[in-house]
Amino acid sequence: MKNIKSYLFAILFSVLGGLTSITGYKYFNPETDVNINNNKNIKLANYVYDTTDVIVPEGLNFIYTSKKTTPAVVHIRTTFEGRSTTTRNPFEDMFRDFFGERYDNREREVPRRRGSGSGVIMTSDGYIITNNHVIENASEVEVLLSDNRTFIATVEGNDPTTDIAVLKIDAEDLQTVAFGNSDNVEIGEWVLAVGSPFEFRSTVTAGIVSAKARNIGILRDRNNLQIEAFIQHQAPVNPGNSGGALVDLRGNLIGINSAIATPTGTFAGYSFAIPSNLVKKVYQDLVEYGVVQRALLGITILDVNAEIAEDRDLPVLTGVLIDRVNDGGAADEAGLESGDVIVEINGAEIRNVSNLQEQVAINRPGDKILVTYIRDGNKRTLNATLKNTLGTTEVVASSNSFTIDGAVFADVPKELREKLEIDGGAQVSEINNGKWKNSGITKGFIVTSINKRGISDVEDLSTILSQLPKDDGVLVEGLYPNGVKAYYGIGW
Repeated sequence: MKNIKSYLFAILFSVLGGLTSITGYKYFNPETDVNINNNKNIKLANYVYDTTDVIVPEGLNFIYTSKKTTPAVVHIRTTFEGRSTTTRNPFEDMFRDFFGERYDNREREVPRRRGSGSGVIMTSDGYIITNNHVIENASEVEVLLSDNRTFIATVEGNDPTTDIAVLKIDAEDLQTVAFGNSDNVEIGEWVLAVGSPFEFRSTVTAGIVSAKARNIGILRDRNNLQIEAFIQHQAPVNPGNSGGALVDLRGNLIGINSAIATPTGTFAGYSFAIPSNLVKKVYQDLVEYGVVQRALLGITILDVNAEIAEDRDLPVLTGVLIDRVNDGGAADEAGLESGDVIVEINGAEIRNVSNLQEQVAINRPGDKILVTYIRDGNKRTLNATLKNTLGTTEVVASSNSFTIDGAVFADVPKELREKLEIDGGAQVSEINNGKWKNSGITKGFIVTSINKRGISDVEDLSTILSQLPKDDGVLVEGLYPNGVKAYYGIGW
């Protein structure tokens, strides 16, 4: 009898214990009804680490920034037409000697190529910023919006020296990104990269700014006018991100992603963006004029380092040393001299060449800048009026003219370039008494090279001539509109 009672009590306490456990679990973990597609309810237990209602600190609010910027970043698809190209067998000359012209150069057709990148919508009616290298030489540029609409874009302008291009699509009421001030970006600040890596559209990555004013040597210009003052950051950027946005946590554009440092072709720790202050200036120039209004001081410069500082007894270890001042340039007329060290432009500290190039390039020809420099151990200031690549303070048009020593030069018309099968040049439109006329050159002559350096337009001509040393001979090569080639020597 006692055994039966013991069994009954054991069963009773077991049941009560089970009910207590279930009741306690229900109390501390209430179930939630979730309606899916309005046709059935599914019971889901609240997850103890659910962060839906967590308030993110303002300094780390990636959610707000992502929602604000992703609709304004587009995916870009480019098409590059195939072309005929000539192939040459390394043994061709030997075979031709034996078998004749059957072994001559042969043409083969290169198929069409496709590329991709990203872009940032700047106006509600469809102006878009991207990298020049994304669209350069493309026969067609297609823009895909975040809502899956597609448009064929026109290229409004491009600038290889800064790797910026501007596109335009026929659209309205587009979401945009506002320019931020890249000068105010701090090392260690959180930033987001928004773009289309590997064609994964509307992708957001995060990282911190690790350096500013980086020169990594990826841009090339035969007149050495390229500007590299990249923001270096650690937000992962991969192929397809080029032309996409780098934004601060307020959602403002502080850079256009352009490059990565990598041994593999994919992200390996460091990304590089063109600073927004430079992007803004180039963008406004391309929209307003179709070409960049490049402002120059007219100097050859070097980074100051410990060795230079010791050799020249300088009181600073950073800054930009003026190695040479171009005759008649902005620096020359302002009173700067070889050996001066520039340490500030308009109050902004200048630590290296990249700094200086950026601070000058955000201005236009005719703008006055305040230059702080060191000469003979003393800090001084002066105002310099910047000039364009033609040596004037005027706005440069897409069709330029340039006057020097009695000769007036203009860009070669497209029809004439095609007729003569030349890529460019500078044509003499007028000629009066002076060095050019004395050399024998007559009206209509097209300059294609100076001292074996190619000339693509009058800006090239002006830049190269300004860099020539005094009392040096100049070899001018070119041709006349009838196709006759000619060479002239000019005493400089």
